[in-house]
Amino acid sequence: MAAQSKLTLPSDRSLSAFLSRASTTYLKHRSSISRAVYLTLFIALINRIRNAIAEQKSAAARQRAQASSSSGKTTSTPGDITARRKVELNREFFRNLFRLLKIVVPGVRSKEMRLLVSHSVFLVIRTLISLYVAELDGKLVSALVRGKGKDFLWGIVWWMLVAIPATFTNSMLSYHQCKLALQYRTRLTQHIHDKYLSQMTFYALGNLDDRIKNADQLITVDVAKFSNSLAEIYSNLAKPVLDMFIYNWQLSRNVGGEGLFAMALLVQVSANVMRVLTPPFGRYVADEARLEGEFRFSHSRLIDNSEEIALYSGHESEKTTLDKGYFTLIKHVNYILRRRLYHGMMEDFVIKYFWGALGLVLCSVPVFIKIPGAAVATLGDRTEGFVTNRRLLLSSSDAFGRVMFSYKEITELAGYTSRVASLLDVIDDIHRGHFEKKLVSSASTTANAAILSGRGSVTEGPSIEFTNVPIVSPNGDVLVRALTFHVHPGQHLLIVGPNGCGKSSLFRIMGGLWPVYGGTVVKPPPDDIFYIPQRPYISRGSLRQQIIYPDSHLDMARRGTTDEDLLRILETVDIAHIVRDDAWDDEREWRDVWSSGIQQRVGMARLFYHRPQYAILDECTSSQDLATEKALYTTAKQLGVTLITVSHRRSLWMYHENILQFDGQGGYVFTKLDAERRAQLEE
Repeated sequence: MAAQSKLTLPSDRSLSAFLSRASTTYLKHRSSISRAVYLTLFIALINRIRNAIAEQKSAAARQRAQASSSSGKTTSTPGDITARRKVELNREFFRNLFRLLKIVVPGVRSKEMRLLVSHSVFLVIRTLISLYVAELDGKLVSALVRGKGKDFLWGIVWWMLVAIPATFTNSMLSYHQCKLALQYRTRLTQHIHDKYLSQMTFYALGNLDDRIKNADQLITVDVAKFSNSLAEIYSNLAKPVLDMFIYNWQLSRNVGGEGLFAMALLVQVSANVMRVLTPPFGRYVADEARLEGEFRFSHSRLIDNSEEIALYSGHESEKTTLDKGYFTLIKHVNYILRRRLYHGMMEDFVIKYFWGALGLVLCSVPVFIKIPGAAVATLGDRTEGFVTNRRLLLSSSDAFGRVMFSYKEITELAGYTSRVASLLDVIDDIHRGHFEKKLVSSASTTANAAILSGRGSVTEGPSIEFTNVPIVSPNGDVLVRALTFHVHPGQHLLIVGPNGCGKSSLFRIMGGLWPVYGGTVVKPPPDDIFYIPQRPYISRGSLRQQIIYPDSHLDMARRGTTDEDLLRILETVDIAHIVRDDAWDDEREWRDVWSSGIQQRVGMARLFYHRPQYAILDECTSSQDLATEKALYTTAKQLGVTLITVSHRRSLWMYHENILQFDGQGGYVFTKLDAERRAQLEE
């Protein structure tokens, strides 16, 4: 390269001579220098790959060591599982991300894939438009410097014409990003709902396993944040990478590949320094989401138990708990804001000013040094080249800056990915029958541990039969070590015993909610067993839906049941007055409209509508008088429903043939029930 020097001052001649000698030496050895540069780049790439593989191997070794050290533990500390995971960009993150990607993008012919392809096309168009705008910018400035008004006006016309496809492309990019986020959330939410609301997982997740404490927050909030972050990360990574490739390729043609490589080397060194100094924002985001969930859970618990708290005048205690949770969250958020402040200052200095100074030096190369093969440049040509290269460099540095900023976004995505993946992992564990729960009772004894580690068998049959089945409480206490009894169709069973003796656990096993820790259970399919608690669940929906729950209106039509049939059922339980003017489609908060007595009769109405083979009645007539109770039980027996009742009311003895009595000390008696003889003994 021959040096170009327009300077005539004596003090600049030594600099011109130095540049001339340097250019001559470079041109003489250019081939060797280029080979050395590319060889160095290749070696650096190989070394980077080797270091990445070594880091992954060491991380995998640490995970295996942790797994081996924790093996043999049957319980775990309660809390969100993501609190025990280190959120970082490692193999586990990419494994979880690919797993979620298969869910949100199920195939190449899916709507999500079509949106991604369309989004990618607009990204390419946006980059090509930016490249053309950079050249047009240089031509405008060149025409202005040369004083060519006609060329300048034509440049303005082309500038306005380019604005039409540019604005359309930008709007389509924003539309595609929002549409992708919505589609991702839809796919993921449907997938989680299918798993969460199958095999009684929603029950087991809150009662048999305590690794996930805020499943509602994970499903409603974290899934949405993950979807938005995933949609943004594609646009924030794909376009900058494409911009960097195209802009740098054009820059290498304008200023030479070696100068661009030297600048890239300095940028890479500074970027590595920034990466080392970048705080673990992914872990911060995961902790913030966990604290948000705990704060929300505290408010939900306050609403669910508002009556009890009000009766105890526990508002001050609850306020202290809520304030503590809120200020813990705010303290963590303020800590994140301070870290972002310092990190942002460092990023702005390096990206905007240090890299900008390097860019000015690179853009000045065609002005001071003649590129081999280029024609002699005039002042206008040099101005056009400088403005074009400057625009390309600014676009390239902006793209690189967005890539650097996206590292922070990727770490946030890692936090959301970890939380959503942990929910799916726990759900899969529950489907396999594996539970982890912190036990706080005598469950740690050797005998109890042996029972809790075992599993019995469950088969379907026409009757209910328990053979040597342990009854275990929610905290792990073995209440009955081997329970054996049977209920054949038409043999109504009364269950009595003190509180905490195992009646509720027995019902959970019958309903398929509780694992069978041993022995053999024979029971009908779930559709043939209907459960009515002391306070029936009142769902959201119409009046009709309260009677036919959990059936829908379509299911009711398939059964051949009409509204007149439902009205006759309500007349049987003496609550036909709740239907006014055929208002079956009225929707209210029925739990607040009806008294506890009416709610219990609605529960019995559901029983008469479904007519199951077996009915488990848990103190379901505690708010009814004897006449209503007699009508309810008589009607149920006439419909051929076999009753399994938990109650201490003496008036119910006459409706049952067998009795299962727990003594609260691990013993039980299963025998025939002679109501008259039992009454005489009690008297």
